Amino acid sequence: MQVFPQKLSDSHTPFQLLLFVDERSGSQQQIQQIYHYLKELQEKYAFELQIIDVGEQPYFAEHFKLVATPALIKIHPEPRQTLAGSNLIAQLQSWWPRWQKAVAEKLQSQNVQPERVRSPQNGMRSIADSAEVILMADEIFSLKREQEKLLEQLQFKDQVIAMLAHDLRNPLTAVSIALETLEAGLTREGQTPPLSPNLVAQLFKQARTQARSIDKMIAGLLQVARGTAAELDIQPQKVELEKLCHEVLMQLSDRARAKSLKIETDIPRDLPRTYADQERIRQVLINLLDNAIKYTPANGKIHISALHRTTQKIQFSVCDTGPGIPEENRDRIFEDRFRLERDKAKDGYGIGLCLCQRIIRAHYGQIWVDCPPTGGSCFHFTLPVYPN
Repeated sequence: MQVFPQKLSDSHTPFQLLLFVDERSGSQQQIQQIYHYLKELQEKYAFELQIIDVGEQPYFAEHFKLVATPALIKIHPEPRQTLAGSNLIAQLQSWWPRWQKAVAEKLQSQNVQPERVRSPQNGMRSIADSAEVILMADEIFSLKREQEKLLEQLQFKDQVIAMLAHDLRNPLTAVSIALETLEAGLTREGQTPPLSPNLVAQLFKQARTQARSIDKMIAGLLQVARGTAAELDIQPQKVELEKLCHEVLMQLSDRARAKSLKIETDIPRDLPRTYADQERIRQVLINLLDNAIKYTPANGKIHISALHRTTQKIQFSVCDTGPGIPEENRDRIFEDRFRLERDKAKDGYGIGLCLCQRIIRAHYGQIWVDCPPTGGSCFHFTLPVYPN
């Protein structure tokens, strides 16, 4: 920062001016012309001037909201005024007499003699010190941004833990049931009919399948916390959606029976196979059916259907007779951690539907909800057909 030598005159009122230049630019000739003109003015009229190179102190330009250089700012007396552009000298020639007149009129109205007027002792000093103040403010802002990022990362960690607690419950239960059944068959041999080899093989297969599902779910959820839906690790293959749906229904059958729910399926036998990541779609089905069971009152009904919409897409739907979703919340219901006010007392984290949306979008499908006039809600999603 540079300061012009001052020639203070008791007969004139001083100004405080800031000249912003950029030594890196190619306008050196223009800057020199402005320097020369200001020095001529200073010979005739006392004012204080500081020259600021925005290349060295960019925070000053940000503080004063400058969009171009060179620029001249009158900071005292108020009101502040900024002149900028290629014709800065012409602008200054036009404004300088008006600035002088305004100051003279103000002093006259206050009955202050011009010779008693001095630049405030702290005026230019405060400008000089403001570089440090602005720099500190900039550092505080950066620290605040870093704090926000750290808090966001912590929220992501909480989200991953919540997703694990939410989505691992069912496969863990399935593994436990399979192992307990095998254990019971081994320890009670001789007292009860032994388990058939076929059933033992089926239980081992169930345990292995669910264990792989758990492993993949953990890896996937950790990846969700690091990236966006487009970055989900999707490994598409040929999937029989009807078979997958029945497997999920078997996992959740105990909960449905506990509420005496009637579950209907309408899945065509000739439904084409989908091209999808089977374990990811299993997560979607578990989330949607888990929610349907949770929100459908006792003795209610859940209807599961599928249809071949086009040669490229299959639509799958899960409908219930629960309270439904208010129309104004049908888009927001898929937002991360969004929960309806009425549901805040229920178990859950408000993340299941967000995860479903990420998975379906990663398959280039769509997911949405509507509520039929008869009540309840219907969640629909589309998946691509496996290419023949």
